[in-house]
Amino acid sequence: MQAKRSYVSPLREQAAARTRELILVRATELFAERGYGRVTVADIAAAAGVAAKTVFASVGSKSDILNRIVDRGVDASGYERAMAAILAERTPESVLRTLAHGTRAGNEGQFTVHEAIRKALPVHEDGEALWERATADYRDALRTSARHLHTLSPPPVHSVAETGDLLWHWFGPAGWQSLVTDSGWTWDRAEAVLRNAALAALYRDDEPDRQDDEPDS
Repeated sequence: MQAKRSYVSPLREQAAARTRELILVRATELFAERGYGRVTVADIAAAAGVAAKTVFASVGSKSDILNRIVDRGVDASGYERAMAAILAERTPESVLRTLAHGTRAGNEGQFTVHEAIRKALPVHEDGEALWERATADYRDALRTSARHLHTLSPPPVHSVAETGDLLWHWFGPAGWQSLVTDSGWTWDRAEAVLRNAALAALYRDDEPDRQDDEPDS
């Protein structure tokens, strides 16, 4: 006797996908607002309008939810498209302008996700690895931008490695958070000031000669 094959309703699958999406959106908002440690699965369920058992069945534990949020943030970062735009530029000014605008767009568009992750780091059992996974592509993009700047004329006064570190200092999540979140600057003002600061510091004429044995990459 042939076993009956289970039937999966497309409508049921669509409803389940919508539920998962809603749970992740509400969890992201709660983590960003209250902090990961102060949010329970019951809180997430209430915000999403579902039962706690639905949260566990749909997306898993609170730690599973945070991991999904990180993965979604990485997928939504637009890393490859942003890098193509930066590498197409042929002057230092245009590279830094494109870099400032691209990182601003990413941080502004993913603001709630970044806040959710940032507030989870001090209390998450594996916060360091979580942060590394969330920012690996981002940091690599800035290192690639630094190498690209050193192919143009004039090159930055800092080494390739130092240029990458400085780009991370200005255009990484902490730079935007410091000005926009902590100090209340507008995104437009922060973008303009960070871009101009990078241009002035990387191409100033009074930089002391660096050591001959300093690594260049």
